Parts: sequence; structure tokens; C-alpha cells
Amino acid sequence: MAGTAGTPGTPRVLRAMNDRAALDLLLEHGPLSRTRIGKLTGLSKPTASQLLARLEAAGLVLATGTDEGRPGPNAQLYEVNPAAGHAAGLDVTPGRILAAVADITGRTVGRFELPTPGRRPAQPVARQVTDALEGAVKAAGLTRDDVRRVVVGTPGAFDPNTGRLRYASHLPGWHSPTLLDELAAALPMPVEYENDVNLVALAEQRLGAARDHGDFVLLWNEEGLGAALVLGGRLHRGFTGGAGEVGFLPVPGTPLVRQVRKANSGGYQELAGAQAVPRLARELGMGDVPSGPHAEAAATLLARAAAEDTVLHQLLLRTYATRLATGLASLVSVLDPELVVLSGAVLTSGGEALRALVQDELEELAASRPRLVVGEVTERPVLRGALERALTVTRDEVFDTSR
Repeated sequence: MAGTAGTPGTPRVLRAMNDRAALDLLLEHGPLSRTRIGKLTGLSKPTASQLLARLEAAGLVLATGTDEGRPGPNAQLYEVNPAAGHAAGLDVTPGRILAAVADITGRTVGRFELPTPGRRPAQPVARQVTDALEGAVKAAGLTRDDVRRVVVGTPGAFDPNTGRLRYASHLPGWHSPTLLDELAAALPMPVEYENDVNLVALAEQRLGAARDHGDFVLLWNEEGLGAALVLGGRLHRGFTGGAGEVGFLPVPGTPLVRQVRKANSGGYQELAGAQAVPRLARELGMGDVPSGPHAEAAATLLARAAAEDTVLHQLLLRTYATRLATGLASLVSVLDPELVVLSGAVLTSGGEALRALVQDELEELAASRPRLVVGEVTERPVLRGALERALTVTRDEVFDTSR
């Protein structure tokens, strides 16, 4: 019916659109004056004033200081009210759950790490998740009811057809067929689950090297080798959620791995995963190869190789770059992405030196030639992606003034 609140073009809908545009500008630019908001939105001064008064009354913006850097009377500045809403993200690995809470502006206000050592969890997974979230909520000075949404990032993916976690047999306790129901019962807010590498891609698309790119591949290498595929601006997850599980990819240069799900590994993982770097360094006769977790050892070796211009260090970089490009060539040949982002501590530690070598090798192995870049979101990228995902939906809910 014409004139209803939900009809496009009605005054209420137009006001809501203007409100959202102003709120997005305040998120992007920080505190702005009424005049500046009017110029950026194309609204008249009276309309901008009405808009700000409406948003202030709704608790969505706050008056904060004045613009003292301009001649003439100081203009009142406005910012998004950080307390208008909160969202949480969780980054789950076999050894710990890292939880964080962010306010509506994206600022992290509370963080908590829950160790989860051992192959058999001492507590049920639902209890681990609620404990980790509760720790972050308390660190933020909030209550659990203040959090509107949680996004949980895990290795592998929950099969949308069965609800069970796949491709992550190394994550103890997370494979119960009733787990999602248990978590839904334990948490009072909506919960969303996403593959950890997909969340890194989201963080890079929003905040990092893939800004303004709608077609790109993100190659991730820490304890596991994986990829995220963004096609037409959207994450491609596949039928069972397993798109991007490139560690299982058969590649030349390594024996054919069978029963890959049981082994939780595959040809590309064996050829270019974190565990391959220390092994390669030993084969080349390098001394002082670090022990300890594969990812940390690999990152240390590649950072050292990128910084020290010796024959052995350069050989390590070139050989490893060829291994990375071998698997990437298959992805590039099939997907033809505009951009490839190298992410995860193992890849970013090699910096520009490793990136340039992989770029050169890829141009020899694949017909299309996407640009390769090093990821820019290097501090807790899975957690950052989880928060960004949770905030996207939370902002849509909180900023909807059409209701």
C-alpha cells in the first residue's frame, strides 16, 4: 500500500536512509560537525540539524567537543555513541579460545584468552565458549546481555547440511552432532559460525590489503594451509562449507596423499605448510633451525632469510616460493582472481622478498597474472574478522531508525 512505512521513497524510509548515511560517515571519519555532515551527505543545514537531533535523542550519536581548528565560532562536533551496541568475536584453535568484545565503533573494549590444552577437553565445548565470552565481557565492564551477537571462528567449517564440523579433526570436542544446539542453549544472543580463514579475508577486505576488491584469493599459512575465496564481493563457502581447504589439494612435488580427512593433511599441506619450512632448511644444510611449534619455527626462518642476503637464505626463500606458487597456480587458473593476499605468520614473515619470488614463480606457472600482496591485518586477524562480521549485522540492527 502506498504511504506505508516500508515503502521506498516514503518520508520515514528516506529519513532512515539519511540517518544511516550520516552514521556510516561518522564511523569512517570520526567526529564531524553539522556543516561537514551536510556537505558529505548533500543535505541542507536544517535537515542535517534535524537528523543529528533525531540521532542524539535515539542515543546513537553524542555531542563531543568543538572544532577549534577553524576560524570563527567553534562548531559542535558529533560522534557515534560507542555504547549504542556491542558485539563479540571468538577465535578458536586447539590450544586456546581467544574472545573479544567491541563497541559499535569497532573499538575492542575487552579481551580474554582461555587455554584449552590437551586432546580431550577438560570441560564441554559449550562451557569453554561461555567461559571465554564471559571473560571478555567482564574485561569490558559489561554483562552478557549487553552483547547483541557473537561470531565464532574455527578451523574447518560447520556443514550447513548436517550441522557438524568438517575438515578440522584436530579440534578436540567440536565434532558432536548436538554441539550447535548446546551452544544455542548456552548463549542468550544470536551466534554465527565461520571458517577462520574466511574471517581473515573479511578483515583484509574491510581494513587491509583487499579493500575495494570484490574478487580475490587469500592464502593463509600458520599451523594449517588454507584459502578464502571472495567472488563477486561475496565469500564462496561451497556446498559443505569446505571451499578453500587447499591443504588437501594434490600437487606435484609430493607423494599423493590418500584418506586426506583421516590424515587431516594433503599434498599442498605437505609441500608448503608450516612444517615444510624447517624440514627444507635442514635439507639445505642450514644450521640453527628453530625447534618448537611449526608455525613459529617457519616464521622465524623466513624472516631471517628475508633479512640476511646469504646463498642458503636466498635458496630457502626461492625454493619455498616455488612450492607456494605450485598450489596457487591451480587456484589462479580456475578462479582468475584480481588479487592474491598472502596472510598468516608464515607468509607475512617473509615480507616483500617472499612475495616477489612467489609473484615471479606464479607468472611462470599460471596463464592469468593476479597481483600478489602481503596481508596488512597481522594482529589477531581471525579475531578481527569475527568482530567485523558481528559488527556488520549489529550495526544494521542498531542503526535502523525506520522502525
